[in-house]
Amino acid sequence: MTQTDLDETKPKLGRKRDHTRDSEILDSTLEVLAETGYDGMTIDMVAARAKAGKATLYRRWSSKAELVLDAVACLKASEVDLDALPDTGTLRGDLIAMIKAPTIRDADRKLKVMAGIVSMIARSPEMAAAAHAALVEPRASANRVIFRRAIERGEIDADCDVERLCMIGPAMAAYRVLMLGRPVDREFLIGNIDGVILPAAGLPRASS
Repeated sequence: MTQTDLDETKPKLGRKRDHTRDSEILDSTLEVLAETGYDGMTIDMVAARAKAGKATLYRRWSSKAELVLDAVACLKASEVDLDALPDTGTLRGDLIAMIKAPTIRDADRKLKVMAGIVSMIARSPEMAAAAHAALVEPRASANRVIFRRAIERGEIDADCDVERLCMIGPAMAAYRVLMLGRPVDREFLIGNIDGVILPAAGLPRASS
């Protein structure tokens, strides 16, 4: 734990913990984290954003690190329902059907949170695991279902590298947001599908 984390640590108070505002506080944590990054974030900032007293936060979380871990973990609540994935009959159709405005907004938010915790991921195995579970794995799981359907239909070869195919789209989106500072929109995502993902799966390059 860094000196910053130690500075943020307070003894737990004796009053009974009130969990009724947890969701609002965790959401405020994610907002501040995306704006300032982990190193720039303070408990004071989160308390002000959530309109809560610092004592409320410290009764629930003993340190900034603990608060951020819980906030990132709660992002799993927005993961994709694998039983309700689109099934259009083609790989391209399924991938494009996954591109919806709420999905794009959710992905953009997750990428900004990921940018905010990069420094912490490098020094905390717990944060790295939480980030993978909440920010990477949900979409990868959905992609696995879609690509395996394509294999079952005989649309793509059974020996294609599904794991690699699953990560192409998320990796390109992350690079665009984190490195280029540009938004991920529908046009960009469809361009990736037609120009990169389908050819990587052994299908002809599509014209979007």
